[in-house]
Amino acid sequence: QVQVVESGGGLVQPGGSLRLSCEASGFTLDIHAIGWFRQAPGKEREGVSCISFGDDGTYYVDSVKGRFTVSRDDAKKTVYLQMNSLKPEDTAVYYCAAGGCVTGWGPALWDVDAWGQGTLVTVSS
Repeated sequence: QVQVVESGGGLVQPGGSLRLSCEASGFTLDIHAIGWFRQAPGKEREGVSCISFGDDGTYYVDSVKGRFTVSRDDAKKTVYLQMNSLKPEDTAVYYCAAGGCVTGWGPALWDVDAWGQGTLVTVSS
């Protein structure tokens, strides 16, 4: 069984930065990707970014391209989401997921094997 735990959320002003972390444990050799998703109040959960371990491919939805960067540290079994130039519309609970990434497609809810508990990101002045 795989578990993932997010950390790093918080309150930041518009234009600021945050780095989220997603640490995996359990049968981590079964993980083929890590996906990042978010859910804003009153909205459905949506994909943000993901990294595929097989080809080290990285994917971003259009709204975060050029601002967010996903990376991995295999020694620490951790995937990071560096978020720069944050906007109020980035406010949401951010979730990482084991799986959740389809090669050639990007973040995919139907590919998720396990969810983290979520971490709140608030972008406000």
